[in-house]
Amino acid sequence: MTPPASAPAAPGTGAAGQVEGLIGDFLAYMELERGLSRNTLEAYRSDLLQLAAFLARHDLDVLGVTHAELSSFFSELSAGDGEHPPVAAATLARKVACVRSFYRHLRMDEVIEHDPTAELRGPRKGQRLPRVLSRDQVARLLASPKGVDPLALRDRALLELMYACGLRASEAIGLELADVDFDEGLLRARGKGSKERIVPIGSAALTALGCYCRSGRPVLLGNGAQSGLFLNRRGAPLTRQGLYKIVQGHARRVGLDQQMSPHTLRHTFATHLLSGGCDLRALQEMLGHADLATTQLYTHLSSDRVKDAYFAAHPRARR
Repeated sequence: MTPPASAPAAPGTGAAGQVEGLIGDFLAYMELERGLSRNTLEAYRSDLLQLAAFLARHDLDVLGVTHAELSSFFSELSAGDGEHPPVAAATLARKVACVRSFYRHLRMDEVIEHDPTAELRGPRKGQRLPRVLSRDQVARLLASPKGVDPLALRDRALLELMYACGLRASEAIGLELADVDFDEGLLRARGKGSKERIVPIGSAALTALGCYCRSGRPVLLGNGAQSGLFLNRRGAPLTRQGLYKIVQGHARRVGLDQQMSPHTLRHTFATHLLSGGCDLRALQEMLGHADLATTQLYTHLSSDRVKDAYFAAHPRARR
């Protein structure tokens, strides 16, 4: 029997409930089938909820929205309004990619007959080269943690390891003690989508890590039980925010830009390896890039090596 008009709607029903259900199904698919990381899934959830709010404001149906209406949504984001600033081109491109994946998924599941994003294009992104430290700057940064107290030992090992292995921030804080093979000088890193890779550890990083594991980590751990490699002063796993504070704090201490991030060390690792003659495919493996095109970005940062080779080899190219 049809309930009276005054009866409250059941939770999760109606247009809002429908959108939430579709988003939930899509995110579950992206996690299980595509292996996306938790951070990426959260970004996608935020993007799709933003789209859902736009559709609700304009009384539009998520399954009946048109190409023109979606274009209006992205134009609104790009222009901004009195309450929200314009969305950056890189962020807007991610949102476009997310919405396109969402509607492709609906089309694949035959929830919709036509994909409204088939002709949707994101903004053109200029290729912005990442910041890279010089060898002298790296040496100053790695020498910043001084002394033999547990936190200094931790910071020295952390900075050495990030530069030696090109780790992402999430990979560094996600390391466990069992991920380090001191005998073989190897590290197991868990990258995007929980994909694992093995990376060699240089001798300097291995020495610093050994000192931390022998004399620093046991003090931080105390009587606790924790498998995480890098711990905070309370014996808990280091957080992303804690990692950023460590890197930026030591960068400021040696006169480097305070906006330097853990990712700067990853970019520097890649560029210095290429400059030293590392094979591009080997670098791709060490960085954990799924696409070689992503790794090729670093070839633009290694022009000094190209110039040296040119002037050394060309018969009419004396300096």
